[in-house]
Amino acid sequence: MYRRMLVPLDGSELSEVVFPYVKELAARLDIEVVLLHVRSPEERKRASLYQAYIKQKVEVVQRQMEDVRGEIGGELLSVRGENAAGDPVEEILRYVDESEVDLVLMATHGRSGIRRFVMGSVAEKVLQASSVPVLLIPARVSQQIAYDRWPMRRILVPLDGSELAESVLSHVETLVKQRGAGPVEVVLFIVCEPTVMLDYYPPSARFGTPGGAVHVMPRDYAKGAAAKQKIECEQYLIGVKNKLCDSGISARVEVRVGKPAEEIIDYAETNPFHIIVMSTYGRSGLSRWAYGSVAAKVLQKSPSPVFLVRPPRSD
Repeated sequence: MYRRMLVPLDGSELSEVVFPYVKELAARLDIEVVLLHVRSPEERKRASLYQAYIKQKVEVVQRQMEDVRGEIGGELLSVRGENAAGDPVEEILRYVDESEVDLVLMATHGRSGIRRFVMGSVAEKVLQASSVPVLLIPARVSQQIAYDRWPMRRILVPLDGSELAESVLSHVETLVKQRGAGPVEVVLFIVCEPTVMLDYYPPSARFGTPGGAVHVMPRDYAKGAAAKQKIECEQYLIGVKNKLCDSGISARVEVRVGKPAEEIIDYAETNPFHIIVMSTYGRSGLSRWAYGSVAAKVLQKSPSPVFLVRPPRSD
């Protein structure tokens, strides 16, 4: 599915937190790697410095990928560097569109690099406009969950019951089936939002008295409605799990009740994952999330890398 990966760097060590993921994904999925550094037009005199920087990082990534290839076998893959002048967001997106890039992998933050652009705002804007998936690595990600540290990789897949959210599943399959990746645990995750008290209750929630008075049982009704919703969410996830099993991927399901973004982050903090894979949009799902805002909140506080897919939208 992926043939070419673009890795924007800003010259800072924080932006280079991506390297463990670059070497593992590229070497195991046979992806060509392009390291891109963008300078402002005013920094023309320092062009040779930027060229030396990107050349040195190409050599670093090439060596790291060779180490992985030595473990799993196969021919060496291409790693090359590019320098551009202009607005970082515009140049990154232009390169994606003009160079048949399939995946962007970048840090969410950089700091005090030779380029000195604010990687956080760049990452956010690239994500909003990118036509291809973006894998974002927060600078706070613990090296304990880096791709090359654990014998088993763990992938968290939040869904909301919508087809748009399910557009990530083909990417999950690709990530699971990396060459020589070893065992992978996939957790399908959904959050049921608490049932709110209603102004109107259906006949099933009412009862009459001998005197003709009609009463409602809001707490009991809400409790029953929440239980029903949780069962529906679990059945939905089991259906998705069965589809993955048909593709040779084993998975388990996890249903939570609460606010979606908070539950996802809490679960990821309690159960460290190598990567969280989710869509930037969902619609009319079982859990009725405002999926775009959930994805943004997860990205802001996630303790794990977040692989975000922007699905095609019909509206």
